[in-house]
Amino acid sequence: MTVPARALEAAGLHTYYGKSHILRDVGLEVRQGEIVTLLGRNGAGKSTMLRSLVGLTPPRQGHVQIFGQDTTHWPPYRIAALGVGYVPEGRRVFPNLTVAENLMVPLARPGRWTIARLHQLFPRLAERRDSKGRQLSGGEQEMLAIARALILNPRLLILDEPSQGLAPLIVQEVFRVVTAARSEGVSILLVEQNVRAAVAIADRAYVLDDGKVVYTGPAAEFAEDEERVRALAGVSAETWSDTGLN
Repeated sequence: MTVPARALEAAGLHTYYGKSHILRDVGLEVRQGEIVTLLGRNGAGKSTMLRSLVGLTPPRQGHVQIFGQDTTHWPPYRIAALGVGYVPEGRRVFPNLTVAENLMVPLARPGRWTIARLHQLFPRLAERRDSKGRQLSGGEQEMLAIARALILNPRLLILDEPSQGLAPLIVQEVFRVVTAARSEGVSILLVEQNVRAAVAIADRAYVLDDGKVVYTGPAAEFAEDEERVRALAGVSAETWSDTGLN
């Protein structure tokens, strides 16, 4: 069987905030057309990993390759220009701009993801196109943040905690959009606290603990280890209902 080419490969990453050593010899890969989830408790280094990959907090050691190019020390705008969409934790929509104006901020790249298509995918955004970012609910802001990344027509989409603070039905909607993007050939790296939701849609999983990778393997295999899932999810562990995503 032919192994898909790598959209993203990182190896030996050591990343610091000042003198604090956050990532310790960390590596992962995302093959083209797959969803990979990066799991771990708060403070494990997940967001730092994403920031290292997109050039916001470059690693002091190790290397990052995106679509075959060494991007380890590239600035974020050059990495984005390769076809990398990044949805940071906390959504970060522009509060004083309307939904329509928020979607006009990125320089759209040619491709299937157009404003009209995004309105079909997120009917709520079409309804609220004239509403300011600050007037949107948390779920609407998350939809807008993902739509703003998709308008770039990325080949690689990196999402940091897209379900954070959202109601279960909205979480399911967001995750359906993620799987829809994958069906269009987009490779996806997903950091997520909702362990059950993440492993339901992912092909492979990595688990970070104290800045080190402590598990890597098929997401379905990880999902079957109930004890491990509960230990990682902690007291917030919930049953992820059958949504048809897996």
